[in-house]
Amino acid sequence: MKQVAKLVSRNLAVFFRDRLGVAMSLLSPAILFLLYALFLGNQQSEALMERFPEASAEVVGDFVNAWVFSGIIMMTTVTTGLQAMNTFVGDRVNNRFKDFLIAPVSRIQLVAGYLIAALVVAFAVSVSVFAVGQTYLFLTGQSSLTLEEIGTSIAFIALSCFSFAALTAFLTTFITSNSGFSALATVVGTVVGFLAGAYVPMGVLPDSVASVISALPFAFSAMLLRGPLTAGVLETLTAGSTQAAEALREFYGITLTVGSYSPSTVVAVVAMIATAVFFLFASALFLRRRIS
Repeated sequence: MKQVAKLVSRNLAVFFRDRLGVAMSLLSPAILFLLYALFLGNQQSEALMERFPEASAEVVGDFVNAWVFSGIIMMTTVTTGLQAMNTFVGDRVNNRFKDFLIAPVSRIQLVAGYLIAALVVAFAVSVSVFAVGQTYLFLTGQSSLTLEEIGTSIAFIALSCFSFAALTAFLTTFITSNSGFSALATVVGTVVGFLAGAYVPMGVLPDSVASVISALPFAFSAMLLRGPLTAGVLETLTAGSTQAAEALREFYGITLTVGSYSPSTVVAVVAMIATAVFFLFASALFLRRRIS
């Protein structure tokens, strides 16, 4: 355990020392924030005001901001864990594995060092983004989450970080150069927002496309995070109307529909855990083979 702890500490130091890499891991969430701050947010607010004319602009703004921030947090759980795996790629490119292997460190310990570091980075940065987002909403006079909603959100953040750290670690095992990793990070950062329904609501997409996206772990993660983040303001916005609330949940991806099936929160959690376990073993196996 001491060797693994030292490796994790070393990998964390390498990641946070690279300020550009840290900034790049937050680039996609930052772009999403800017898109909604500059023009997409107004479009969503205007559409909701037309649909709920009796709702105040503040309540509508609360809902849109909560929905946007849930997408930002979800994207952060993916991009930061992936960027943390750049340490593995750097060590592979620079042949540092040979130095590690002559030390009293096994391949399993090396693998654990990379995977745990990626998980720690993803969780720490994602929770920080969550805290900053909630602080911003509080300072601007918007609704705050309850302690239960905060706890649920952090639990879902941890689950997402675990799942996507394993997934991105698996993807990284196929990368053999720094340029290849940069390309992978760019593709993932661009695509993940669409796959989670973060750039546009699910209701805007064709039914067939929305069904396919809704079956992916990215959409499950976004769904789980949107639940507690939008719960209070959604009830206020719809004035307690069950039918209106359900329609908004479906349109904004707070509930998902795969064909005619709507997965529950429990199903989404189980699917995320299954994703984490599968890619954890797969990435550990492939990482171990790459270390030589």
